[in-house]
Amino acid sequence: MKQTFFISLLLLVTIRVAGQIQNIDSLVNVLHTKNLSAGEQFKLYKTILEGTGNSQTIADCINTGLPLAKKEKNKMMESVFNEYTGRMYVEKAMYDSALFYFDKALELAVESKDNKQESSVYTSYAVSYGFQGKYKELLEYQLKALKILEETNNKQGIQSALSNIGNAYAALNDNEHALEYQKKALALAEELNLTYATSTAHYAIASTYFNMKNFEEAENHMLKALELIKLLGNKVMESYILIALQEIYSAGTVNLEKAEKFGKEGMEIAEQLNNPELLANAYKGMSSIYRIQERYKDCDMIATKAWDLDSINMDLGIVITANLAYANIQLNNKQKALMFFNKYDSIAKKYNEKSLHESLTSQEIKYETQKKEIRIASLEEERRMYVWLGIAGGLLAISLGIVLWLTMRNQRKEKQLIASKAVQDGEMGERARIAEDLHDRLGGSLSAVKIELNNAENLQNVSIKLDECIKEIREITHNLMPRSLRLFGMKGALEDFSAQFPNVHFHFFGKEKRIRERLEFIIYCCANELVTNSIRYSGAKDINVQLIQSENHVSLTVQDDGCGFDEKTVTGGIGLKNIRDRVASCNGKVDIISSPGKGTETLIELRIEN
Repeated sequence: MKQTFFISLLLLVTIRVAGQIQNIDSLVNVLHTKNLSAGEQFKLYKTILEGTGNSQTIADCINTGLPLAKKEKNKMMESVFNEYTGRMYVEKAMYDSALFYFDKALELAVESKDNKQESSVYTSYAVSYGFQGKYKELLEYQLKALKILEETNNKQGIQSALSNIGNAYAALNDNEHALEYQKKALALAEELNLTYATSTAHYAIASTYFNMKNFEEAENHMLKALELIKLLGNKVMESYILIALQEIYSAGTVNLEKAEKFGKEGMEIAEQLNNPELLANAYKGMSSIYRIQERYKDCDMIATKAWDLDSINMDLGIVITANLAYANIQLNNKQKALMFFNKYDSIAKKYNEKSLHESLTSQEIKYETQKKEIRIASLEEERRMYVWLGIAGGLLAISLGIVLWLTMRNQRKEKQLIASKAVQDGEMGERARIAEDLHDRLGGSLSAVKIELNNAENLQNVSIKLDECIKEIREITHNLMPRSLRLFGMKGALEDFSAQFPNVHFHFFGKEKRIRERLEFIIYCCANELVTNSIRYSGAKDINVQLIQSENHVSLTVQDDGCGFDEKTVTGGIGLKNIRDRVASCNGKVDIISSPGKGTETLIELRIEN
C-alpha cells in the first residue's frame, strides 16, 4: 500500500469540495438573472467557486467575474479568481501555468490585506506541490497557511492544513510526525462534526499505520473510515477504502476471506463508476489474492485487465507483472510468462535499483561463506571481476552509443528549426510585401476605376462588382498581414480580429509590451487558425481568447464550448500541424485538451528571448 496512493486522493479534498453545496445551479441562475450589486455578485461568486466541483462552472465564473473585479478594483476578488484559475491548471497537471496565477493571486491578496485569502493561496501552492510529489515544498507553504489560520482561528481551515501536513510527512516516511498531525486533524474534524473529513482522517492514519506494519491499528481506523463514508453515500471514497482494506487483509493480517470480500465490493463499485484508476488498483489487489489462493486462471485474467488499464504506473506494474509472470508459469504459458517476467525485471530495476543491488550483494556474501576451499573462493572472485568488467564495458559502449545518437538527433532538430524559422521569416516578409502591393497598387487602381464608372450610365452593376472587389482585397490584405499587428502588436491585432465575431471574447493579462515581430506573427496566426476552426467545425456558442504576457513568457489560450473531439482517435488536420510547426520553430509548447461534448481548450506557451 504505497503512501502516494493516499496522498493524491487526500490532497484532492482540499482543492475540490464538490457536493458540499447542493443548490449551485440555482445560485448560478440568481447570479445571471437578478439585478445585483457588485458586492452581492462577488459574494455569490465566492460561494459558487467554493462549493462547485464543475470545471465549466468555475471557468464561467472566472470569465465573467474577473473583469468585474478589475472594473471595481476589488483586489481580494481578483486574487480569488486568479487562485481558482491556477487550481484549474493544477487539475490539468499544467503546473507552470498554475504557479503563474498563484503568484498573481498571492500578490493581490497581500495588497488587499486579506489574511484569509492569503492563507487560501498558500494552501493552493501546497496542493500543487503535493500533486507533483514535492512534499518539502508542500510543507513549507502549508505551514505558512497554518500560521495564518491559527491567528484567525479558522478551525475548518486548520483541520484541512493539519491533514495535508500529516500526509506530506507520511510521504517523506516520517511516520512519527505524520501520525502527530493526522491525529490532530482527526480530533478537530470530530470536534467540528465534519463527517467526510473525519473519514479521510481515519483513512490517512490507517495508511500510516500500514506503512509502520501495525496492521491491527490500520484495520481499526480503515473500518471506521468505511463506516462513516457509507453514511455519506460517497461511492468513490468508499471504493478506495474497500480496496485499501483488501490490501490490509491480504498483505497485512492475512485473512484472505475478508480480503476477497472487500476487494470484490471495491471492484464492483469501481466498475459501476467506470473509474480507471480505481479499477486498476482493484484488479491489482484481486490478482494478488487469486495468486495466493493458487487460482491461476483468475489471477491471469484479472491481472491482464489491470495491465490493459495502466501499464505505466510502476507501483501497479511491479505487482501486476509479477502476478502475470508467476500465474503463467503455473499455467505452462511459457511465452506469456517470459514476456511479463522481462517486464517485471525492467520495472524492478527502474523502481528499486538500490534495493536490488543490496539484495544481490547480500546473497553473494552468503554464497562466499559457504565455500570451504580458499582456491574456489579465489576463482569465484576472479570470475565475478571479469563479469563486472564485461558489464562495465558493455554499459560504456551503450552509453557512448546513446550520447552519439542524442547528439545526431539534436543536430537534426537544430537544422529543422533553422529551416522552419527561415521559411516562416520568408513567409512573413512575403505576406507583408503582397499585402502592401495589393493595398497600395491594386486597391488604389480599382478605386479610381470606380470613380470613372460612376460618371457613366447603365454601368451600375459594374460599380457594385467593383465595390465587392475592393472589399475582398481589403479582407485579403488584412488576413495576409493585418496592419493592426504591425502598428499595435499582437494585443491590438487580436482585439480587432475577435471583434469581427459576436461570440468571440478577448481577454488580456499582464504587461503589454512589443516583442519580436516573428513571435507576434506566430501568436496571431495561431489564434486566427484556432478561432476559425472553432467557428467552422465545433458549433461553439462562446469562444474565449486569452493572451497572457509576462517579462519572459507569452501564452495564448483559445477555449470553446463546442462539440469537442476524442484526442485518442483524432490527430488533427493541416491547420493543427501548421500551429505545431510554428510553435516548435520557437521551442514553444502546445497543449490541447478536448473530449466529445465538452469543448476544446488549446494552450500555447512561448518564451520571449531578449
